[in-house]
Amino acid sequence: MPLPFKRTAQTESLQDETAEPQTCHAFRFRAYWFVLAQTEGEDTPIPPIPGFDIETALCALNITRTPFDELNGNIQGFAHGREIAVNPVAGLPHKTTFHEIAHIVLGHTTSEKLVDSEQTTRHIREVEAESVALICCETLGLAGADFCRGYIQHWLKTEKEIPNQSAAHIFAAATSILKAGTSAAGSL
Repeated sequence: MPLPFKRTAQTESLQDETAEPQTCHAFRFRAYWFVLAQTEGEDTPIPPIPGFDIETALCALNITRTPFDELNGNIQGFAHGREIAVNPVAGLPHKTTFHEIAHIVLGHTTSEKLVDSEQTTRHIREVEAESVALICCETLGLAGADFCRGYIQHWLKTEKEIPNQSAAHIFAAATSILKAGTSAAGSL
């Protein structure tokens, strides 16, 4: 672990007290570093969303949860095939769950579903998935919309707007997810 410290400048074996101190770094071993996978204990409970059941939605959409096994602590979640994993210490687990479900519903996790013989570019895939998460969070009154907007702006920086085809996919995916997790499907 790099530890910064300040040292006064020295000239010809004498300390120059008028010189600005220099910032230096020393590397020290710290035994208290660990990754989440090395811990034990109960899973962190995720509070329920009123009027929506995430497990019902996952079941209806034929999506399963898999353990989060990424070593990079900055990754909030991932989707692969028909499986999602959300970091147990994710800042906004509901938003991340919607984002990962959206990748599956939008067809981003299957290579055989290609449109016009081209795969959707990564920045558009991220914009689509996060836009679905934004709609789901806003519809259900959940926190995270501001983070969604920032994420979308980050990935959309090379485009002037969301393509029309993507917008249609976003609304269809959000509707599909919300209906799948709502006990009264007609209430949306």
